[in-house]
Amino acid sequence: MHTLLKELETRFHANHIKELHNDYGDFILIDSIQFSGSVLLTNNLSDFKMRVHEKHVGEEFNEIYFYLPSYWDSSALDNPSMNWVFIWLERIKKYVIEKETWLGNGHTLPCGKEMKSLSSTMLQNHFIISNPIALSKFLTPITLEEKTIRFLALIPIFSDEMDYKQGKGTLKLLDKFKHQGVTEKLDDFRSSVLKRQWKFFGK
Repeated sequence: MHTLLKELETRFHANHIKELHNDYGDFILIDSIQFSGSVLLTNNLSDFKMRVHEKHVGEEFNEIYFYLPSYWDSSALDNPSMNWVFIWLERIKKYVIEKETWLGNGHTLPCGKEMKSLSSTMLQNHFIISNPIALSKFLTPITLEEKTIRFLALIPIFSDEMDYKQGKGTLKLLDKFKHQGVTEKLDDFRSSVLKRQWKFFGK
């Protein structure tokens, strides 16, 4: 039986794939010369069959990921500006499994009940789930004998972007991302894609 890890090793070469086991959970790190930065993804979330809406039959098996920039130190497990990626991947993985729910493109999640910023440098306090954007050529679905595994990106978003998404819809927000060059790649320095004076009923 083929496994996700073996398929990733075939796609990116074994030297660029690493299994990580730390205090936060189990993960896979892809550090490939095919793209700048690295990809940190859940390990074995795709063992769980999500209970998808009937419109999304065929999307039951997923792994979620963060696209880390080259300056990101994934080994800095005690650094709150870096380690939150592990915390949230594992937290969302457990949430999906324990609640027997599903995540798909366009879904949003608050960063906890208090909706605090992710870190002192990453000020966003929500996530939007997205199909791969910058990595669309690399993280195409992997078909094993019994299932097809898809990859979903976690993109941190600001409160006003969350409000805009709720008011205008996912496509409108992602269109603004596209026009301003925002992808799933984490960026401590990005600001909101919305004008400060955005109004719900504005054009």
